[in-house]
Amino acid sequence: MTTGSDSARADGERIHELEEEVDQLRRAVSSHAVVDQAIGMMVALGRVTPDQGWDVLKDVSQHTNIKLRNVAEMILIWGRQGEISPEIRVALEAALDRHSPAQIPGVPLIE
Repeated sequence: MTTGSDSARADGERIHELEEEVDQLRRAVSSHAVVDQAIGMMVALGRVTPDQGWDVLKDVSQHTNIKLRNVAEMILIWGRQGEISPEIRVALEAALDRHSPAQIPGVPLIE
């Protein structure tokens, strides 16, 4: 037989679990927005597709051993303040070279 205190304790535990889940979902939504914005910067500045922008961010993350969300945050700071660490800049340039088109669409090749 359950008592009122057992029921209250179970309710309290369930509330705590739900609060933790809500916190995790908030962090995920925030992280997703940061990554999407950084992909947008790659699309605009690197002339890549959104899928290629995602690949560029993954590449930079893997080559620098920095979490993708943190790389995205650094890229957004760079966009706002013009500052980026040399390590990220080098990895970003290399990743864009690997994933971006060889030429600007519509521009003839110079021979």
